[in-house]
Amino acid sequence: MPTSGDTFVAAHTAYEPVIGLEVHVQLLTASKIFCSCSTRFGAAPNTNVCPVCLGMPGALPVLNRRAVEFATLAAMALNCRINETSIFARKNYFYPDLPKGYQISQYDKPLAEHGYIEVQILNTLRLRSGQAGDHRVRKIGITRVHLEEDAGKSLHEGFPDSDEKTAVDLNRTGVPLIEIVSEPDIATPDEAYEYLTRLKEIILYTGVSDCNMEEGSLRCDANVSVRRRGHKELGTKTEIKNVNSFRFIREALVYEIARQIEVIEGGGKIMQETRLYNSNEGKTYSMRSKEQAHGYRYFPEPDLLPLVVDGKWKAEIAKSLPELPEARRARLVKEYGITEYDAHVLTSSKAFAHQFEAAAKAAKNPKRVANLVQGELMGRLKASGVPIEQSPISMKGVAASADLVESGAISGKMLKEFYDLCFERNRDFPELYEEEGQPQQSSDTFALEKIIDEIVAANPKQVEQYRAGKKTVIGFFVGQVMKASKGQANPQLVNELLSKKLK
Repeated sequence: MPTSGDTFVAAHTAYEPVIGLEVHVQLLTASKIFCSCSTRFGAAPNTNVCPVCLGMPGALPVLNRRAVEFATLAAMALNCRINETSIFARKNYFYPDLPKGYQISQYDKPLAEHGYIEVQILNTLRLRSGQAGDHRVRKIGITRVHLEEDAGKSLHEGFPDSDEKTAVDLNRTGVPLIEIVSEPDIATPDEAYEYLTRLKEIILYTGVSDCNMEEGSLRCDANVSVRRRGHKELGTKTEIKNVNSFRFIREALVYEIARQIEVIEGGGKIMQETRLYNSNEGKTYSMRSKEQAHGYRYFPEPDLLPLVVDGKWKAEIAKSLPELPEARRARLVKEYGITEYDAHVLTSSKAFAHQFEAAAKAAKNPKRVANLVQGELMGRLKASGVPIEQSPISMKGVAASADLVESGAISGKMLKEFYDLCFERNRDFPELYEEEGQPQQSSDTFALEKIIDEIVAANPKQVEQYRAGKKTVIGFFVGQVMKASKGQANPQLVNELLSKKLK
């Protein structure tokens, strides 16, 4: 079975994939959605449980107000229409980690509907160079955002006899979730990757979840089918579950699209089923036949009243809506003159964007901070393979170095040397600058004139060239003076003194 992206591109000429994503996001509430049990991750198995989340007879659920507010805030950030009234339902299925035999969810009347995310497929080479944003924008629709409770977790390792038995940890049962269901608008695995990246950014900016995939607070299922290019009728879909990174989701989609095309071309039929992705082999495998919605036997939850989020409550929640990533990027480009690419990097997390703006505003020249970030910091981070969150030079350090250059205390060359040392020693700029004795850029006119006299006398040929009209030769002399002064000469003063001397 072919698994490469090249195979996908080749097959893609006759067929087109149709992709929809279902993303489950755990909400950062202290207690569960229908009881007061803790949602803390990492507790000993089956300790954060009570009769309500275990579904014991006679135990009644009570809705967590904070979970509703977080879900509504997320839906607003995703451009959804908030329904004033939504209904909880019982989704019936039997699985070892679902103690009640049903999951309290929402079905035909969800909390929010009809949203979208704008996905930009970026030409990063052009953006890095500061050229106009050569990219296309696709609007991916969001069908619904609804509230539900999480299920427990089946454990297959980490306990005696795990090679023969499966254990169940019910701590996660009842943790509040939102499920974000996209329209089948995603046309390629790359678009799926970008959609998920933008979605995660938006949710993190709202603060309603930490989106930690390793801990299961963000999980994604991908529905994919293929059809003849130009046809409107959808093909039979398969669902890919339990993929633990966006990169693997993209890889799984590439493989599954190629597999479905090969089955159809070979005269076979696609079965509606749930499949798992093996990242070591780069293949998907059948897990079980996929249930239709009616197979879950949804019916209204009799123990919960309709959820009403009226205009007044919506207005209160909307006050918590922060400036979202795309709006912030556009503002940073406009206010600080940075490239779209660097704006994407700087806003990759809300905390880092705050740090950058705080440093830029505290500095004497905010644009110099922006220039140093994109001109000196980003290149070193990329070359060393260090993510921006782990940069040895903090945003405060960048601002401090910008102020020193602005005041003429150090030269651009000295700054570069300091930055190199910071990365080499894993130290922040202010600390290293103090450690090195706070070397200052020299503006001693007498000392510089002496150095210039010696260099001019030693290079008569270059002096002749300059006086004959080749003014660019002054760069040679500046370089020699900077070298002789060990990079501590004030370049502006050196240029002025050299111009006078060479005339």
